Amino acid sequence: MTLTIRPAKPGDAATVLHFAKELATYEREPDAVVTTEAMMHEALFGEKPMAEALIAEVDGAAVGFAVFYHNFSTWTGRKGIWLDDLYVTPEARGSGAGKALLRHLAGICLDRDCARFEWWVLDWNEPAIGFYRSIGAEAMDEWTVQRVSGDALARLAGRG
Repeated sequence: MTLTIRPAKPGDAATVLHFAKELATYEREPDAVVTTEAMMHEALFGEKPMAEALIAEVDGAAVGFAVFYHNFSTWTGRKGIWLDDLYVTPEARGSGAGKALLRHLAGICLDRDCARFEWWVLDWNEPAIGFYRSIGAEAMDEWTVQRVSGDALARLAGRG
């Protein structure tokens, strides 16, 4: 088995949208995705991209994705990365694809001098919460935000 993480390219808009719909179904909101393939393409690859995406592949087949964008902290005076969506297909869970996506994103954080790497997780999603704790994420209980920073960020990126 060969697991790779790569940046999404324009031909991946349909794949990103497909995974977004699968994620919405998993999160009990199957009708919540109103994005079209054209909208996804414009958001990721248009004249002024709003977000970026990574694709996880096992033996060349797409098995997951991460969509992210920069945010900013007035407290640190630096940008951060906000992970909007992370999804791995049920049959690929346990392959290391989820951790590889997060590790890759942690590396992007460090390369871009980001202070934080944050995301939301639904409070009922115990498997995800347990997974996030295992990589060093801290619960921001007032906000239900996940954050990896400092030494935990470096460890996640495989750099510490």
